[in-house]
Amino acid sequence: MGKKNIYKFLCLLAIATIPLVSCSQPNQEITPKKPESTSKASVIPTISPAPLAKVISQEFTLATPEPSKSLINAQVHSYINKLVALGFSPETHGVWIQSGGRLLGSHRGTLALPSASVTKVATTLVALETFNPDHRFATLIKYDGAIENGILKGDLIIEGGEDPFFVWEEAIGIGNLLATKGIKRVTGNLVIIGKFYMNFESSQRVAGGFLKQGLNSELWSGEAETQYRTLPAHTPRPKIEIAGEVKVLPTNPNGSQILIRHESFPLAELLKKMNRYSNNLMADMFAESVGGASVVAQKAADLAGVHKNEVQIVNGSGLGEANRMSPRAAVGMFLAIARYLKPHNMTVADVFTVVGKDEGILDERKLPKLAVVKSGSLDNVSTLAGALPTQKQGIVWFAIFNSGGDLQLFRSKQESLLKKIAKNGGRVTSLPVELQISLKRQNETSRNEVVK
Repeated sequence: MGKKNIYKFLCLLAIATIPLVSCSQPNQEITPKKPESTSKASVIPTISPAPLAKVISQEFTLATPEPSKSLINAQVHSYINKLVALGFSPETHGVWIQSGGRLLGSHRGTLALPSASVTKVATTLVALETFNPDHRFATLIKYDGAIENGILKGDLIIEGGEDPFFVWEEAIGIGNLLATKGIKRVTGNLVIIGKFYMNFESSQRVAGGFLKQGLNSELWSGEAETQYRTLPAHTPRPKIEIAGEVKVLPTNPNGSQILIRHESFPLAELLKKMNRYSNNLMADMFAESVGGASVVAQKAADLAGVHKNEVQIVNGSGLGEANRMSPRAAVGMFLAIARYLKPHNMTVADVFTVVGKDEGILDERKLPKLAVVKSGSLDNVSTLAGALPTQKQGIVWFAIFNSGGDLQLFRSKQESLLKKIAKNGGRVTSLPVELQISLKRQNETSRNEVVK
């Protein structure tokens, strides 16, 4: 499905929090500053990770918090000292860097700090563990009544299945499938049951309103028209007229029958879309689908192998400084994701941005090419975590958390530190096996099945 323009909208809006009114206005990772407790987690010894994968290599093992005399540790201390010289408190910054299961550098690495959108790493991990990379969220299109001479004499029913990426193109495709079934007009209502989302809107009634528009090209907004133009040439323009209104019901009406089964992109592709553009609304939908923020926090800490005090989150997106985790926890989550994906012949590059290869929110950042990264930003918080491939050190897993000051300055300092590590470790010109993107998944998309 052609969704490039939606991606560009998401990227352009990624520097501001904007109330959602349509598909092109998802909340992104900047949010106004909120009061936050200054309490800090105590240093807790590492606990054993939960058994997420059958084989756990040393490369994907979380290091223990022991002193390091490496060059990278000296670079980390220099990094912190420069921030202190600029007037920042050392207590508002945290770093954890390791390779091959060995700690290379740390500063307050086991203490929970504001994590911003690096919180989405926890959401990604728990979503994968709860479902699987190939899981698809199903939306059922049903009806009650009779279909006669192009007229559905009854209601068109949508049974939502928590698909976080049901957008204009999905509605257009379903409208055209309904037309192939001979349906031109619905005399009844558009009935919504279950968790149906559209254009990143979780309100069933609002999402249903979007769908009603999408099914009938005569009602299209400018955004729907824009998205239509990304579809293959000569794609039909649906015109399914629904006479009634959008109604939300708790259960299926008696006697309803399935017409179409719509399945989302596979979970891994959905997570990569979420992370590339740091889509907060998708992240919160994923968190709800696995049981809520408290479940994400508990499971992510267990799977990463850290104490629960190192993961304190209140939503799946990272919006707000109440979302906190330690840099070590962030690295542990990346490693847990790597362990989980390995038996699937996948890597963290299949669910996070590869710098220089994937378009998205990191386009504006001056980060080392081929690093696999998740960033986070609030008004005075900048966080960065991921994997940096090098020739000498192998894959360097890192998390850098800064808060309490200038967002742009923090970003610049983070980029400088990573470039030093990449230079000293030896830059690579291609992704190592442990970070390669699965080519067979490149053409995965959403799909429809006509049931009746």
